[in-house]
Amino acid sequence: MNTSQLVTLKFFSLVFLLPGLAGLVLSAVISTHYLDTLPRWPAPEEMRMTPRSIHGVLVYQTAAENRRLNLIEGSSVGIFAVGMILGAIYLEKWGSARARLAEEKEELLEGRS
Repeated sequence: MNTSQLVTLKFFSLVFLLPGLAGLVLSAVISTHYLDTLPRWPAPEEMRMTPRSIHGVLVYQTAAENRRLNLIEGSSVGIFAVGMILGAIYLEKWGSARARLAEEKEELLEGRS
């Protein structure tokens, strides 16, 4: 794998890792906000009937809040996982390229002796 392909692989790994990580942080912030502000018992007049356990505390949210947080959490994990896989592939390819370069240098040095 040539250098430009490695750079591209590294770039796309970061393109997925960073937004995935940002989404995970955002979902943690939203969960903490929900923990502080949402009622601990169902509130039918506010349509807060959907339970969510946050750090072992049960709060009640609307169905829309539940869908939104589930979407943020799920997509963030998926995007982050793609970034991790691309990063692992990059590290494997980069390591192989470095090993091949080291072998070529060693052969050159042995040829001069």
